[in-house]
Amino acid sequence: MITQEQREKLRGWFAGRLPDELFESLTEVTVDREEITVVGRIGEPRLAEGASAAEKEAAVQARIQEFRERTREERVAVAREAEHRFRKKVSWGVECGGERALFTHVAAPVMTRLRQPEREVLDTLIAAGVARSRSDALAWCVRLVQRHTDDWLTELRDSLEQVRRVRSQGPDTEEQDTTSAADE
Repeated sequence: MITQEQREKLRGWFAGRLPDELFESLTEVTVDREEITVVGRIGEPRLAEGASAAEKEAAVQARIQEFRERTREERVAVAREAEHRFRKKVSWGVECGGERALFTHVAAPVMTRLRQPEREVLDTLIAAGVARSRSDALAWCVRLVQRHTDDWLTELRDSLEQVRRVRSQGPDTEEQDTTSAADE
């Protein structure tokens, strides 16, 4: 995980580097070991008063697709620069009319060892048609946990950040070695 300061610097870099007209606002910049995801808000399509839900949905989807095609070259140029600078892939997404759409993004393999009871959970999800494979079933489980534990995960991440800060304020290894030798 990266520190809060690194996360803020990354968001600041994108806020400063993105063309002003690309998004109405920069909504979110998230990062993990493999990927940086940049999400911005784009303008909603103008519809006639009383437009049906189906018409609104179709218009929003069309707006998202139009944005994706129209801005591809600009986004690729920024992504190349960011990938070189931060050594991570860059993915893009938008928010429009209450919808969120992520464009092509990294699906990183994760190695795990599961015992039979855990595998049975995954196999049940497959048998029920919730997932096509154990990999899909595991991703489904992670999304479910994420949805129901956002507050807990946020608190845990904040605690990890505090631990990093305290560690960074500690004495250097060389000073510890000197102190230990003097005490003997």
